[in-house]
Amino acid sequence: MFDALTDKLTAVFQRLGSRGRLTEKDVDDALREVRVALLEADVNFRVARDLIARVKERALGEQVLQSLSPGQQVVKIVYEELAAILGGSTEAQGLKPSPRAPSVLLMAGLQGSGKTTTAAKLALNLRKQGHRSLLVAADLRRPAAIQQLQSLGKQLNIPVYAEAPEGNSAVAVARKGVEHGRSLGVTWVIVDTGGRLHIDDELMQELEQVKEATSPAEILLVVDAMTGQDAVRAAQEFHARMALTGLVLSKLDGDARGGAALSIASVTGVPVKFIGVGERPDALEAFYPDRMASRILGMGDVKTLVEIAQQEIDEKQAKELQKKMRQATFNLEDFLQQLQQLKRMGPITQLMGMVPGFSALSKRLPQNADTDKQLKRVEAIILSMTLEERRNPDLLNGSRRKRIALGSGVTPSDVNQLLNQFRQTQKLMKQLASPQGRKALTRMMR
Repeated sequence: MFDALTDKLTAVFQRLGSRGRLTEKDVDDALREVRVALLEADVNFRVARDLIARVKERALGEQVLQSLSPGQQVVKIVYEELAAILGGSTEAQGLKPSPRAPSVLLMAGLQGSGKTTTAAKLALNLRKQGHRSLLVAADLRRPAAIQQLQSLGKQLNIPVYAEAPEGNSAVAVARKGVEHGRSLGVTWVIVDTGGRLHIDDELMQELEQVKEATSPAEILLVVDAMTGQDAVRAAQEFHARMALTGLVLSKLDGDARGGAALSIASVTGVPVKFIGVGERPDALEAFYPDRMASRILGMGDVKTLVEIAQQEIDEKQAKELQKKMRQATFNLEDFLQQLQQLKRMGPITQLMGMVPGFSALSKRLPQNADTDKQLKRVEAIILSMTLEERRNPDLLNGSRRKRIALGSGVTPSDVNQLLNQFRQTQKLMKQLASPQGRKALTRMMR
């Protein structure tokens, strides 16, 4: 979502860093470009104006202009001020439970914001932290809302409380859902409420009644990050009536300009607690203002990348693979396991975006380089092999390769290319595993 903004800011700071010393005019020119980039990204004009004013005040100090690396100092100031408007914290806000279980989490949002899907994602997120949750289908207006939540609950193995819409009210269903959650002994009851295409008094009255009936510990508003400043205005109106405790930005993996995501916490005074970064059930991340600022400035987000890897990578399996690689005995079965672990971590482009400097490097890659698509093709080729063939690739003669190509929907030359690359990797690992190879690698690292 922030690719265009990241590219423009990176270009500004590269020009700034190429100068040995900075003058006041250099800073003014650079910040003018930064302001234009922010406004083009649909950042609220007051937020952009205040950000630039604070950066300018700090950047024109003698300590910055006379330093040995003034360009880097300005980037540091922009990073700190950007993190401040995003929420200012270096920690995720997280959910705050009530003293008595179950804690109630009330979901609100306009129709189409991704509220129902986000409710299921939150339940999965809480389960990873060791909490049991109950989903309550209190959206009785939208057709198929109840069925959608039930389907998500079944898919994720999370219980759902639902009743027929006829003769029921959202308030009654929410109240009964909380009572059912208490009888099940769950930690959290997540209530999915109704939405509208726009805010009206009827919607707000219903939400206020549900709030009064359930006494929620958290009231989260799900806003579509792709709707621009409309999302900011909606958040302001919901907060005025509901006293929100947090925001969830959905569809942050889209290709919109993303300025609303930068403005919303500063304008509303409500912290962003989670961000939706994809359609997968696990595509929900805790929001860290400093990490988001780092991503926007093209500095990557190594901390989040490490956390994702720790969740998905089996440490015992990784040690066994490391041993095989040292002994040059790893095979295509091992490679397949690593490939599947990598896929569970999320789209490759998204993961690579967390690597510092990758946003600039990605522009030099071929335009048709779809890494995720290529990895799926490699996986299909390996899955078309028998277990014996994966463990001993030397068995793969011409007829077997034709069968594998037919089974995976590729050409025999694609199979040959994969096997050649695998043999080259094996050869390299064998060389590095030798005493001479380790010495050569040590010299190169020095």
